[in-house]
Amino acid sequence: MNQRLLSLMTLALLVILVALPLAFILLQAVFPQFSAGSLAGAFAGLPALLAEPQLPTMLGGTVQIALGVALVSALLGFLPGVARGLLTLPFPRLWDVLFLIPFLTPPYIAALSWMLVLQTNGYLQQLTGINLNDLLFSKYGIVLVMSLNIFPVIYFAVSRSLLASGQRLALVARVHGASAGRAFWHITLPLLSPSLAAGMLLAFTLAIEEFGVPAALGTRAGVLMLTTDIEKKLADWPVNLSGASMLSIVLVAIALSAWWLQKKLTGHQDVTSITGKPTENSGADAGGWLVPVVAVMGLIGFIAVILPGASMILSGVLGTLSGGVNLSNFTLSHYTALFSQQGDALSALGTSLSLALGTACITGLVGLFVSWLVVMQKIKGRAVLDALSLMPAALPGIVVGVGLILLWNRSFWPISPYNTWLMLLLSYCCLLLPWPVRYVGSALRQLGCNLESAARVHGASAFQALRYIVLPLVSPALLAAMLMVFAIASRELVTSLLLAPAGTQTVSVFIWRQFEQGSIGQGMAMATLTLLTGLVLMLSALGIMQRGTRD
Repeated sequence: MNQRLLSLMTLALLVILVALPLAFILLQAVFPQFSAGSLAGAFAGLPALLAEPQLPTMLGGTVQIALGVALVSALLGFLPGVARGLLTLPFPRLWDVLFLIPFLTPPYIAALSWMLVLQTNGYLQQLTGINLNDLLFSKYGIVLVMSLNIFPVIYFAVSRSLLASGQRLALVARVHGASAGRAFWHITLPLLSPSLAAGMLLAFTLAIEEFGVPAALGTRAGVLMLTTDIEKKLADWPVNLSGASMLSIVLVAIALSAWWLQKKLTGHQDVTSITGKPTENSGADAGGWLVPVVAVMGLIGFIAVILPGASMILSGVLGTLSGGVNLSNFTLSHYTALFSQQGDALSALGTSLSLALGTACITGLVGLFVSWLVVMQKIKGRAVLDALSLMPAALPGIVVGVGLILLWNRSFWPISPYNTWLMLLLSYCCLLLPWPVRYVGSALRQLGCNLESAARVHGASAFQALRYIVLPLVSPALLAAMLMVFAIASRELVTSLLLAPAGTQTVSVFIWRQFEQGSIGQGMAMATLTLLTGLVLMLSALGIMQRGTRD
């Protein structure tokens, strides 16, 4: 397979997964009657959008929340990521699993869990008398709850970057008299800058497209974001497809501005290691800093994982929420009900896990090709490929779903995935493609082009160099990204609600319907079961990876 053919195949996949749905969203934004097959009245909906009195508030709220989430996520994830990548920590892989749990927890479940803990008469007040209701339902509360779900992108970006690059250059600096702080500031931090910037960009774009947390907390906090207004335009009658599409284009513009800023700050400052070889990093001895570092990481894990997880588990075993936390109110009836609903719960779990696995494999393959073509091969049009790979992160899932419906619900297609499970797979792949692209791209920027060039000089084809040189070197970053994709796809909600065909349920749809019916306990029981299943799969995958490394 030559480079040209691989480039054409990658471009074709990007067109199907990203470009066509985005094009149909753009057409719907420009032509209000496009869904009815008419191109009349171009931009007729624009004056109404600009005249919307809440538009400045929504724009300001979206940008402020996203910036806050990016910064707080960096504060939460940077230190644990550096410690995991540089130091010898007790149970290092256990920290990876711990900080992956927020991705296995749907954001709307996390928001509801925090509500049950912190609101008036919540679990915290029942047990300690402390009431943090005002903090939760505020702009700061929204930023904190979203950051506690998103900060692992910083942790994994930083830790995997350090594990891949090792400490050779920093050790050389120490040998020549540099202090530990000076070596970190002048050697390690520049090596981290591409990965840190990529992680913060992902945190920013994830924040601007998040719907669950703003929907759960934003109304009572008085915070308006673009995603909640888009959902309102699509949910309230009459449905305003044009207005929702135009607001989606605004989100794309915000994301592209963030992408441009990242490229401006780090695009010409890539730092590569001398050999590019990601040897096993044994870690440095933390000495007296070990206990404080582990204590900080443990505190972050307790707040981000243990507290909301305990709330979720507790809600799943309480007979009624109004009954409070006491022994007489504990029951396993919610779990019993899950296995007695004619297989609906277990079928939904199997569907979600299968779709998540397929999404991880497809996006991993496409992300590897895109990153390799953009970073290593530097093909013409690479900026277009890079931009296409970022755009889905700025789109709310519900808008991607609408774009897929507008695209595939057409009579001129001889074969269409519409009203099948393939629509869910396409939507997941579109939404989650940025993860492998950014993680693998950061790893490739550190490796440089010397090794691949040497292979090409000695007669290897471009594909052989990719297979035997590049892939083994970036496999830690690629596998980390695929684990992220699997975790997020297994609990995706919005497009699942919109695109799931009749008779097909995912975990998130099942849980959502339980909440709609007022069965919060049963919904939380299902969320707990899903979390435990995901953890078992993650531990199995990490065990296989560790055994493969030893072999």
